[in-house]
Amino acid sequence: MKISELADWMTRGGDARIVLDPESGLNRYHSAPYPRDVLAFASSTANDLSADAMAFLETEFAGGAAGLESGGDYTAYLDRLRGRISAAYRLPGGTDIFFAPSGTDLEYVALLAIAGRKPNGMANLLLGADEVGSGCIHSAAGRYFANETALVANVKPGQEIEGLPPIEMGDFPVRNPEGEAFDSDMLTVQMEVAIARALAEGRYPLVHVVHGSKTGLVLPHLDDIDRLKARFKGDVAFVVDACQARITTQAIHDYLARDIIVFLTGSKFMGGPPFSGFALLPAGMVAAAAPLAAGMATVFSRAEIPAGWAGAEALPDSGNAGLALRLSASLFELERFQKLSIARVTRVVSAFNQAAGKLAERLRARKVAAAPAEDADEEFEHPIEMQTLVTLDLCHNSAGEISRTLDFDAAVAIHKAMTADGVRLGQPVRCVKLADGRWGATLRVGLSMPQVVRLDGVGDAELGEWMQGAMDRIAAALEPRLG
Repeated sequence: MKISELADWMTRGGDARIVLDPESGLNRYHSAPYPRDVLAFASSTANDLSADAMAFLETEFAGGAAGLESGGDYTAYLDRLRGRISAAYRLPGGTDIFFAPSGTDLEYVALLAIAGRKPNGMANLLLGADEVGSGCIHSAAGRYFANETALVANVKPGQEIEGLPPIEMGDFPVRNPEGEAFDSDMLTVQMEVAIARALAEGRYPLVHVVHGSKTGLVLPHLDDIDRLKARFKGDVAFVVDACQARITTQAIHDYLARDIIVFLTGSKFMGGPPFSGFALLPAGMVAAAAPLAAGMATVFSRAEIPAGWAGAEALPDSGNAGLALRLSASLFELERFQKLSIARVTRVVSAFNQAAGKLAERLRARKVAAAPAEDADEEFEHPIEMQTLVTLDLCHNSAGEISRTLDFDAAVAIHKAMTADGVRLGQPVRCVKLADGRWGATLRVGLSMPQVVRLDGVGDAELGEWMQGAMDRIAAALEPRLG
């Protein structure tokens, strides 16, 4: 399948996940870096590039993108992107921005930021490993997660990256075996014990927070984070996995004010093409960081590192045109979205939730709770950005009764088959159990920033009709496959 030159660039400068199948013209997530005529609510997994974003890129790179393969031009362009991000999120002065080819690569950023603080390395304490990207288990441990990086092609998943300190992994599940989310207080108690243990063993603890897991969870709460910070002072660091980008400007500011690193990607709710990512680093963190590990020269180009990070001069002074284009398209979507008031966003999101609720009823499915039961009635714990994602439990009805016994593998097959009908949803996630212990079938229905922007321009009646029509198409593609 022949694609445009700019679309071709966007399939380069990453790992194998962005490579397109020559026959279908799609990547392994059934998405593409060019506009397509499909019904897509797949922002929890991967998007196609919107027609508006492609038009923007065609204007922005009217002379082509090859020049961004040069280190100097790439550096200048990424600095422009830093300015766009800072303006879009109104970032506090001194915030640094570290670019990465994907959200999975961002895990290295937090490791680099705290390397060398304790003699025996660090303890990387993940929250909900099943509800973050699968490759993150490797990258969070300081290892390669694929057979290639954006820069080299001769690495192996699980292979240690040179120069990083010893890393001990820990994991706190966010749901019990029945799929119910643990409450923040329970998780915080577990974290407190793990942090104390790491310090006793001479390791520096890095605690992961999730702001928008694969099923929309936000854990732990800010006041619980404050409690941990108050007890351990400077002997613990936090990083927020907000890679879904379902996060408000105020929430970002709240985390940065607490000296917490924030991970974001452009390829989920933001609506850009797969894959791209950036980390927001609180003021002063770069200057205090240890020199970059030698192995980072196989992962990042010099321009992607914030200015002033010791050891950056050892990284290749090369460009990555594909990443620059993917980032630029994502920021185009972010900038449009950020111009909308919260009231206008809420109008579209509310229509989405009403239609998704009717879809769940029609399918005899239930919506997986995106918050612990203790928070179910607290509006503060259900920020509007979390309401842009609905996870459908296809095995239980709204009363919790068994409606069918499809397992996770069946959901994977259904998800793939639906693409033949021109309907793309988010991939299944393991958060529902069947009576025999198998993971049950789920699918995710998620809005994206481009959809919110487009639907903001229509009246209430047309908005409701469009949402209902979209959910009817999803049901028509799903029902014959549910048995």
